[in-house]
Amino acid sequence: MRNTRKAPLLAAGLAAAALSALTPATAFVAPTASDASTANDPLRQYTQQKLQWKRCDAKGPATFQCATLKVPLDYSDPGGRTIGLALSRLKAGSAKARHGVLLLNPGGPGVPGLRLPVDPRLKFPAEVKRRYDLVGFDLRGVGRSSPVSCGLTAEEQADHPYKAETFAKDVDRVRTVAGKCRARAGDKLPHLTTRNNARDMDVIRAALGEKRISYLGISYGTYLGAVYMQLFPQRADRIVLDSATDPTRIYRGMFQDMAKAAEQAFTRWTAWTARRHATYKLGDTPAKVRKTYWDLIARANRKPIFFEGQPLTGDGIRGDNSTFFHVQKAAERIAGLKKAAKGKDPAPSGTPGQVQEPDDNYPSIAWSFMCADTRTWSHGPEEYRREAIRDKARYPLYGDFAAAITPCAFWEQGSEPQTKIDNKVGALITQNEWDSQTPLFAARAMHRALRGSRMLTVAGGEGHGVLYAPDSTPCADKAVTVYLTTGRLPAKDLTCRATTGPGSR
Repeated sequence: MRNTRKAPLLAAGLAAAALSALTPATAFVAPTASDASTANDPLRQYTQQKLQWKRCDAKGPATFQCATLKVPLDYSDPGGRTIGLALSRLKAGSAKARHGVLLLNPGGPGVPGLRLPVDPRLKFPAEVKRRYDLVGFDLRGVGRSSPVSCGLTAEEQADHPYKAETFAKDVDRVRTVAGKCRARAGDKLPHLTTRNNARDMDVIRAALGEKRISYLGISYGTYLGAVYMQLFPQRADRIVLDSATDPTRIYRGMFQDMAKAAEQAFTRWTAWTARRHATYKLGDTPAKVRKTYWDLIARANRKPIFFEGQPLTGDGIRGDNSTFFHVQKAAERIAGLKKAAKGKDPAPSGTPGQVQEPDDNYPSIAWSFMCADTRTWSHGPEEYRREAIRDKARYPLYGDFAAAITPCAFWEQGSEPQTKIDNKVGALITQNEWDSQTPLFAARAMHRALRGSRMLTVAGGEGHGVLYAPDSTPCADKAVTVYLTTGRLPAKDLTCRATTGPGSR
């Protein structure tokens, strides 16, 4: 998942209501082009589209093709307004060995996925590329798929921790964000949901002529995959969920779980760094390392530290909840910040220039999905205040960020209730032990909800994302490749040992 609050990941909400999955009629099961029932299918105009594939761009290989798929904005009114979804594909290397389509989603919610088939950070094995058309797409409202923009300023996009003295201002700010989105895209907002993303996936499947579809989803993409499995269990083929969310904590609870996991990662980091005081000079006991860090935060809040070309406040340093993903990288960063606080920026990367407002598609669409997906967001500012005070005491590192008030407090509800995940569809869940954005305990909750799943844990694994990366664990990659190429899930849950980083030693 990607954190709409500045770092790469997602957020989550209060405990999910126990709501049953849609019936097949309201789930809008899209038949394939070969199904005999298509004559009376309300989605026929979408499922039987003739996609016009063209080379995506001059930068990618000639075999990397793109097309636009038309889908209904509102699936309860398939004859109404339509939107376009941007698709891409790399065809399977062998027509004879081809198994089907592997649909890809990078998380968010709202990270563009169009270029995933050729993303150099995803090293798909040759046997996977031989058997699958790799298909990327931008979710509705994202990137090239009828993108949504609320016109948010940099300040409105930034992450803000709870502070008693600024709370009234923060309430006004998130109310403004919700109001801007309503003014710019109010007709779309009720339909920008994960349920509709899953329905879009099924239209993609049908338009590609597939009876079933395989899927690799990362972070938020694991929740999207789980919703697809719930709505369309008979259409799900080989499903891989990398770095899984807790489907009962969508979405506010997921933010709060990040604070818990960040504190655990921080505690681990202080112990690791204390044992290496000779290298990093941050303290020879965990308590001293902790004090060094918090003294640095206090110093930066008094006067921003210029580091790597940017002035950083203490809140700005704390707001990146991915800092302690990797203990060695974190130690190097904090040691660098300590030097910079003394006026010795170790690696200046530039000087500040004219600041331009950043593109707001990602935060606009991320809040849209998160606010509309569930009806469990509180609309009472005082409840956010109470939870932020509580979580700041529990989890000093990130609790006041994770429990801060969000635009969802002033968002109009989505068109449908949240999906309860509870099925026996087969899937393989992969998870790093020390991922603090989708923590291990969250992935285990997804495993419990998906009763047909198997789980692969990378013991000692750090960071967000397990699979097919330059530094990934071969044991995990191999297990997933076997599943994708044979369809056989492991007989039981697996554990792999990290082969890179401190966790491998």
